[in-house]
Amino acid sequence: MYAPRENLFADARKTGLPTVVSSGMPASAIDERAASPRSEIDTRPARPTQSRPALPRTAPRHSDRLLDAGCRALDIVGSAILLLLLAPLLLVIAIAIRLDSRGPAFFRQQRIGRDLRPFTVNKFRTMYDGVAHDQHREFVTDLISGETPKPQAPGPRYKMTRDPRVTRCGRLLRRSSLDELPQLWNVLRGEMSLVGPRPPIPYEVEHYPPHWFARFAVKPGLTGLWQVSGRSDLALEEMVALDVEYSRRRSLWLNLWILARTVPAVLSGRGAS
Repeated sequence: MYAPRENLFADARKTGLPTVVSSGMPASAIDERAASPRSEIDTRPARPTQSRPALPRTAPRHSDRLLDAGCRALDIVGSAILLLLLAPLLLVIAIAIRLDSRGPAFFRQQRIGRDLRPFTVNKFRTMYDGVAHDQHREFVTDLISGETPKPQAPGPRYKMTRDPRVTRCGRLLRRSSLDELPQLWNVLRGEMSLVGPRPPIPYEVEHYPPHWFARFAVKPGLTGLWQVSGRSDLALEEMVALDVEYSRRRSLWLNLWILARTVPAVLSGRGAS
């Protein structure tokens, strides 16, 4: 049986963020989590890092409707052009995945988007088909709760390294971020944006502290402020703080600035898993 939806969105309502009730959103022990002490979670603002670039000054925003229309126009034009230009590359990657391991070329998973709306995200498959995700669930639960995850090899702070579930082709796709390219279809459909916070998995949201829900005020994106500010080298609280800052300062000019910095950030490979 599912828990009452009122309890499911209890944490989100504390932030004043509008919520959308959907039967596709799985219920869980969020109400139990909300009732438990949160002393283990560091709610202090993230410390500034040396790698964090200065943000461009943005003019006062017009109405949210006009801003959404401008960002949506950028998303439609940008994603359509990229899908056409990258079609040969997408085909080559799909063939390489099928040759490397058994299973489909694409991986689809439910994620949480703007205003807590669930949607299905598209990615290139980077793991062996049919593997369990219990290990990742335990890892992110410990990470969000402020506990130290089980020892792993040196690498990005918030990602599992040397994951045996990842294929040879998958390691290359993850390091180059090419596994995210099918999400251009999500952008074209309006479920995602070119720029925004990364869409989390439902079981991650179940353990979010209240102040993290501010990141759901905007659509999730392919790239974002923390991706051009250090990528996975940042601590998790710092990454969320940058997501929240973006949701408060979003503008068409800021989106263009982030997109311009994304290409060199990806090509450099700094902070990639």
